[in-house]
Amino acid sequence: MISVKGLYKQFGELEVLKGIDLEVEKGKVVVLIGPSGSGKTTFLRCLNILETPTKGRLTIEGNTLDFNGAVPKKLIPPFRRLTGMVFQSYNLFPHMTALENVMEGPITVKRESKEQARSKAENLLRKVGLGDKFDFYPFQLSGGQQQRVGIARALAMEPNVMLFDEPTSALDPELVGEVLKVMKDLANEGMTMIVVTHEMRFAQEAADEVIFMDGGVIVERGKPHDLFNNPKEERTKQFLNRIQ
Repeated sequence: MISVKGLYKQFGELEVLKGIDLEVEKGKVVVLIGPSGSGKTTFLRCLNILETPTKGRLTIEGNTLDFNGAVPKKLIPPFRRLTGMVFQSYNLFPHMTALENVMEGPITVKRESKEQARSKAENLLRKVGLGDKFDFYPFQLSGGQQQRVGIARALAMEPNVMLFDEPTSALDPELVGEVLKVMKDLANEGMTMIVVTHEMRFAQEAADEVIFMDGGVIVERGKPHDLFNNPKEERTKQFLNRIQ
């Protein structure tokens, strides 16, 4: 489903990713944890080609981009559409209602009819618990509601993989649960997901595999129970002791 081989990313002299290898099976949930600056977000952005890898090979659903050589620009947009990305900040269009925000991508990118896009958007907003907020603008919604609109917007593009970059970090604590519930529901439905998060309870409850990153490399990976209760690497133990 997802295959990452020898992924490097360099910003000037700074090497942020130092040879990441990862395989994710279809329908699995992989959670990335680690300290700030460990390369987690850069890794997600490389999967979505928001950042261009310096080197490496990415494959999603049989579609491959090989950054060990020149990659034609025309291959980037269709590859990017294989993934849906949910960011820390909601990035909703402030002049559009929740419904219009979710409709925008399918209409402008996928050339769907307004009727088709509207029907899909209504279903997705109901799915994330916002069936009564179709005509609300972002300023009328709480942070948790805005983030759920963001999830619905990403799902509207019918991605093969959902990427979440610390989707609850900007939320007040009492709003975190409503977003995590939507993500757990997606996981239970078999959506392939890669999640960067500081929510360790979510990692323990929803992940099929947890990966600890530090210094641009994968330090340790394993089943949630094993990694949280019996980490093998000293650096993993230090990190977990600091946050638990």
